Amino acid sequence: MLWPLSTRHKRLFRLTSARWQRRAIFLLGGIGVGAAAVALAQLADLAQHAFALLLAKSRYAVLAVTPLGFMLSAYMTIRLFPNAQGSGIPQAIAARHLTDQAARESLVSIRIAIGKMILTLFGLLCGGSVGREGPTVQVGASIMFALGRVSPRRQPGLILAGAAAGVAAAFNTPLAGIVFGIEEMSRAFETRTSSLIIAAVIAAGLTSLALAGNYAYFGSSAMSLARGADWLAVPACGVVGGLAGGLFSRVVIAMARGFKNPLGRAIKGHPLWFAFACGFAVAICGLVSGDTVYGTGYVQVKEALDHGTPLPQNFGVLKLLATSFAAISGIPGGIFSPSLAVGAGIGSNIAAFFHDAPLGAIMLLGMVSYFAGVVQAPITAFVIVTEMTDNRGMVVPLMAAALIAHFVSRMICEEGIYHALAKGFVERATRPREGEGR
Repeated sequence: MLWPLSTRHKRLFRLTSARWQRRAIFLLGGIGVGAAAVALAQLADLAQHAFALLLAKSRYAVLAVTPLGFMLSAYMTIRLFPNAQGSGIPQAIAARHLTDQAARESLVSIRIAIGKMILTLFGLLCGGSVGREGPTVQVGASIMFALGRVSPRRQPGLILAGAAAGVAAAFNTPLAGIVFGIEEMSRAFETRTSSLIIAAVIAAGLTSLALAGNYAYFGSSAMSLARGADWLAVPACGVVGGLAGGLFSRVVIAMARGFKNPLGRAIKGHPLWFAFACGFAVAICGLVSGDTVYGTGYVQVKEALDHGTPLPQNFGVLKLLATSFAAISGIPGGIFSPSLAVGAGIGSNIAAFFHDAPLGAIMLLGMVSYFAGVVQAPITAFVIVTEMTDNRGMVVPLMAAALIAHFVSRMICEEGIYHALAKGFVERATRPREGEGR
């Protein structure tokens, strides 16, 4: 004979069921994010290969393909996928701060995730200096948001977990994914969701391993700073990288907020033609660089690290310019990989003053310094570079360079680029609704 459950047991059953449902959402979401990250990575490689084939036929074709591609991407973003522009990380941060479901959905949704992936690939296909890792963060947040619609109260934690899982799967850096979620996405450690975030990162990481295998993003590296004089490269890279990263952030933030002058009004009134002009500028940078600054910059940096050969002297500056034009154009695309490439170029230039120091070690210092200068998240910067190169011997100098770069960057740009841009998305998402109540 079955005895009826008491009220206490019913309540306990509901709580247990809800708890396991929430855990299942995080784990399933992590698997989905990992699969999406691997798919985007492989398709991004194909897009860059297709663009390389175009360059092989006629390197001057970029004078038409890149500007028109930027214009078309901006048009599709405005008309079909609003709020898919840029890296996608500011949108994920903004979605966490919003409480209205419709406002959140305008920033993270399956529709936007699909558009983000398509247009990021299109940007790489036409030579944009963009990355896929930032878009993977918005895609990850969108997948988690969609799965978590059954539990709106938990959605800030779900969005955070999706973003962290996106970084982990995109770079194959699980520790960096967790640190990114804590330091950059939330700017605080949320005890109640921390274990579930780790579970989502693990699920995404295991999915990435199953589909793409175990690998270090830039390969394994055992280089380190051996002599005492070599350590002078740490403050040198920290200062230069922090200055360049802070300047980049300040320009991108200022352009996103707009200018109250005729030029600012012209840019706002003609976004497609502005995107065309930015695409043309990227094409010019590419031609001057000898076709080295298109795309993510991953291939150029990995080859330099693998073979211990310096990057071209103008690579860092031209990659910085190409990435800046792509970032302000309004097309979807991230700045993670391009920023690491810019930093590698800066490190390669600084290495010319340290003849006996390992070139690769100083390039790593440049990468972590510029990246920390841009995002102003020094812990994420040195963890992600350490994991990407599988180099534990450089942990201390990378930490020091990241902290110096962060301090220097803050003197030029008071706030990190992602959080500054996120404020704009929050304001735009809430402004119409505030107006309705008046």
